Amino acid sequence: MKQSRVMSMVEAVTNVVVGYVLAIGTQIVVFPWFGIETGLAEHLTIGLAFVGVSLARGYLLRRLFEAIRMRSAE
Repeated sequence: MKQSRVMSMVEAVTNVVVGYVLAIGTQIVVFPWFGIETGLAEHLTIGLAFVGVSLARGYLLRRLFEAIRMRSAE
């Protein structure tokens, strides 16, 4: 079954949102271990810096693998 472009985007967005929440939680726990003290606003900003890249990466990789799958099915 072929995955639509819309569903590829939904999957990529879900992956990024879950990853973002996990990253913020991880930063809050791990940063102090390395002497990095930041507030919640900084954690959120650092996380947002990577959201666009993660979203694009997830979507483009999904489309690449879908294209490979479609070519091999032909």
